[in-house]
Amino acid sequence: MNTEIAVIFDMDGVICHTNPYHSLAFREFFSTRSLNPTDEEFAQHMYGKSNSYILSHFLKRPIAGTELLEMEEEKEGLFRKIYEPHIEPIAGIIEFMSDLKSNNVNLGVATSAPYANLELILSKVDIREKMGSIMASEDVKKHKPDPEVYLTSAINLGMKPEQCLVFEDSFSGVTAGLNAGMRVVGVLSSHTKEELPPCNLYIDNYTDLSYKKITELFQQ
Repeated sequence: MNTEIAVIFDMDGVICHTNPYHSLAFREFFSTRSLNPTDEEFAQHMYGKSNSYILSHFLKRPIAGTELLEMEEEKEGLFRKIYEPHIEPIAGIIEFMSDLKSNNVNLGVATSAPYANLELILSKVDIREKMGSIMASEDVKKHKPDPEVYLTSAINLGMKPEQCLVFEDSFSGVTAGLNAGMRVVGVLSSHTKEELPPCNLYIDNYTDLSYKKITELFQQ
């Protein structure tokens, strides 16, 4: 087994381009409460953020405890209903993961989304058996940009942070990977390079990526 490197993927905007559907779900959720956030507000305060942050920000009061669980269940239920007919992995990621696995790279997924969303995507995108670590929002006490989910993923994979490469698409997600002491690839599905912290590499999709190109990042 290759013990040299691990690759850890966020989910939303990294494995699948879900953010437009999260926006639709939040729009429906907020419209029933007479709120209509702009696209700019969503980009700044939704992508890569936890539901507790998003709900508290837009409702302009702390949302926690039972109320948070109830609101999260309502919004995420809307998301799964809207997104299920459209589930499709980002171009090239299945082949890229297969290339990594054939070279004995340890793989993980680390998302701020709830397990129900992760399970929905894993039911349609055949990558579960490739993953040595699977983590969702229920598995952490502190959400991104805190590095907990990535540091715990590294432990699950038997790796040190400096042996890990993270794929992220949001400011808070990239920051979490950097805060964990890991290399980071910025996936430009939701933001431009300029909107993200400095990454080791930026990609639009996975069609040009390979195990060889990833190993080169560890030589930087």
